[in-house]
Amino acid sequence: MSIWTRISDALKSLASGEGLSNLFDQLRTPPERSIGFTIAIIGLGAKMAKADGQVTREEVIVFRQIFQIPPADEAHAARVFDLARQDVAGYEAYAFKIAKMFREDREMLIDLLEGLIHIAMADGEYHPKEDVFLSRVAEIFGLEPRVFLCLRARHVPGMVPDPYSVLGISPSASFEDIKKRYRHLVKQYHPDAMIARGLPPEAVQIASNRLISINEAWENVRAERQSEPA
Repeated sequence: MSIWTRISDALKSLASGEGLSNLFDQLRTPPERSIGFTIAIIGLGAKMAKADGQVTREEVIVFRQIFQIPPADEAHAARVFDLARQDVAGYEAYAFKIAKMFREDREMLIDLLEGLIHIAMADGEYHPKEDVFLSRVAEIFGLEPRVFLCLRARHVPGMVPDPYSVLGISPSASFEDIKKRYRHLVKQYHPDAMIARGLPPEAVQIASNRLISINEAWENVRAERQSEPA
């Protein structure tokens, strides 16, 4: 039985309006946790894709890229996406259950949010309604506004992220403390470390992209500190 068959079975209860209260609570341990992650981003991704009134071909393509769907499962995956899109539950209901499911894994919630922003930008336009949707999801996830703004800046053109926010450290911190923080993040988001944590490939792929922003932020901070007068 493929993961998409198992996901489809789990989503059937959502499509009929039943089981939402218990579904994510049942998917908190491996291997169900991997399925839970996938359902989370499918459910919110399908609803967010409709936030601007339409689901574009580009958004579907990016969705397929994120999940690396095997050809044999493409038709089944499309059905899963359609089931999530037609679910009677609102996106906030999904978001609250996902927040509960990953309440002890803040980084997973950040990965999910970043994946959603990536899908939102798939058609080359960031719609105001998508911004409202995503900022509300971030709020439900318990993420600070600065975290959302930083994630948004990585994908939406014209928005430059604050490098200190990217690194998650105060601008008043010493250079040595910033360096330690940077090294910690690089170790934390290394693909090998992500796999060792038992995260699904989708989470590993999304989080790996974050390393690019982390490295850029570190280079910006280092250049800034080196240019400061002694």
